[in-house]
Amino acid sequence: MTETIRTRIQDRVGIITFDRPDVLNAMNRQLKREASETIAAWSRDDGVLAIVAHGAGRAFSAGFDMKESATRSLTSVTDWRLALQESFDFIIQFWDCPKPTIAAVHGFCLGGAFELTLACDIAVAARGTRFGEPEPRFGSGVICMLLPWVTTPKFAREIAFTGTDRIDADRALAMGLVNRVVEPGEELDAALAIAADIAAAAPAAVQMTKRAMNRSYDAAGLRVALAQALDADVMIEASGGPERMEFNRIRRESGLKAALAWRDARFGGS
Repeated sequence: MTETIRTRIQDRVGIITFDRPDVLNAMNRQLKREASETIAAWSRDDGVLAIVAHGAGRAFSAGFDMKESATRSLTSVTDWRLALQESFDFIIQFWDCPKPTIAAVHGFCLGGAFELTLACDIAVAARGTRFGEPEPRFGSGVICMLLPWVTTPKFAREIAFTGTDRIDADRALAMGLVNRVVEPGEELDAALAIAADIAAAAPAAVQMTKRAMNRSYDAAGLRVALAQALDADVMIEASGGPERMEFNRIRRESGLKAALAWRDARFGGS
């Protein structure tokens, strides 16, 4: 029995729906654990040939649960490494899963949710979806640095350096971050149609092809680069900084919404 996700298998396609709509499907530790257990089970299930991730309510996901993270006492480099490794492992499992993974996104797809979408083999976005990596705007870093492996160096640097969270679906398509853009409400059906075609293909051929593609990235140095980026994020998080201190002070005294407003007021329209 799961509390933060809903799951079903339909025509040999496993569907995970993030189900915390009241908090825009913010990914807390329980959601990460429940989703990971499901993916691990479906990875071993010959009756599941593709996996689709979707979000309930108004958003795919606003990213990792910042309210939960604020309650955790992370003070040392070791504390931060353990916490960030947990989130990194959650994201990269969508890349490593032997079955093709598809993200069907709408509303907000930010931070860790954006990274999860990059880790999926295929992504379908509803028009109006907002993508981005806002972490640098309040002194945090990117946990799973797949961005420069998925889009061009120029786009990757623009997104990561500005911390923008205002990339719309059409620009995400132009950047190569998603495969298709559809009208709102059609993203899950479009993802399931792709998944049905995958499920109709020879399973061994599909899975060995995915493994071969992933190995080509490994040969180019992806794993080393991701490990080094994670090391950098550990140091970013452990060192704190004035932006982080001010953001946390406002969040503690006035709430997360006020802290986010302070963050956004410091930037232009990017």
